[in-house]
Amino acid sequence: MTLPTTEPTAAIDAQPSRRELPTKKRGNGGIVKFFESYALLILLLAMVVFFSVWPQTSEVFPTAANLRILVASQAVLGVVALGALIPLICGEFDLSVGAVAALSAVLVAETLSAGSPVLVGIAVAVGAGAVVGLANGLIVTRMHVNAVVCTLGMSTIVVGYIRQDTGGLAPPSLIPASLTDFGTGTIVGIPTIFIMLLVIAGATYFILDHTPIGRRIYALGSNPAAAELVGLRTRRLRFVVLFVGAVLCGIAGLLYVARAGGADPKLSGTFTLPALAAAFLSAASVRPGRYNVWGAIIAIYFLAVLNNGLNLAGAQPYISDYLSGGALILGVALAAILRRRNQRA
Repeated sequence: MTLPTTEPTAAIDAQPSRRELPTKKRGNGGIVKFFESYALLILLLAMVVFFSVWPQTSEVFPTAANLRILVASQAVLGVVALGALIPLICGEFDLSVGAVAALSAVLVAETLSAGSPVLVGIAVAVGAGAVVGLANGLIVTRMHVNAVVCTLGMSTIVVGYIRQDTGGLAPPSLIPASLTDFGTGTIVGIPTIFIMLLVIAGATYFILDHTPIGRRIYALGSNPAAAELVGLRTRRLRFVVLFVGAVLCGIAGLLYVARAGGADPKLSGTFTLPALAAAFLSAASVRPGRYNVWGAIIAIYFLAVLNNGLNLAGAQPYISDYLSGGALILGVALAAILRRRNQRA
């Protein structure tokens, strides 16, 4: 017996992207909900104030130069985190995000250094992400390989290819000035690459929260069994999120070349853990219990401000590893706790 699909699917598409609380429960509950939703943002702002007045960092941290560097340096990581976030919303874990960004950066640097136009470099970046995303999506949805196993294996393969291609050495860095000017430039004092992050984040937010496919992705991640019953094409959705996430990581590799003026073959390990930590921590901010775009962006800059302030104070470099690992564990724990509480509500 075939279950009807049109009406239930339409019902999911028609659902509001936010859950409204009953009016009679508002008041003090609304204040608590506000602070719960924006606690991480409030902590971020509090840390900015603290490092701005703390004697050990007050001379450097609040300067315009440091803040511009801080904002711009996290833009590439922000795009990688969005690439990890999209599959995560759907219940899939992509551990290849850092490797895809590294592959894209290396191929873009090699292509542009050989004299190719910037448009060709853009195509190479998107293509690199698309190839890996296509492979991940097909292996997970057609061969039924667990996404963690698949993407971990794919990450290892990609890193191996990068080592073979580069010999472990950075590729030539003859990057056109038009691209590096974009990566290091500013518009009214705001780094251009940060504006690019906001544009990508805004587009991702709109698609996930205000389009039918975005609501279907959230529905699949929230309850896979129910999504199957109402007729959602779950296999196709899982393929799409893995593919799109990898393409975003390919774009991140291009932005890294624009920002750094070259590529680093060891880039994979730099991005993977912080990107996943930010993606998981997003469930503890803005929309508690639900992975979301702006929560991920806040999480990135929360960790960045903390790391930057501690580095200026003379903290050892390994402190950032502790913070990233702890943030990943905390993010997973908070997401699980908040999700269970929302399901009981």
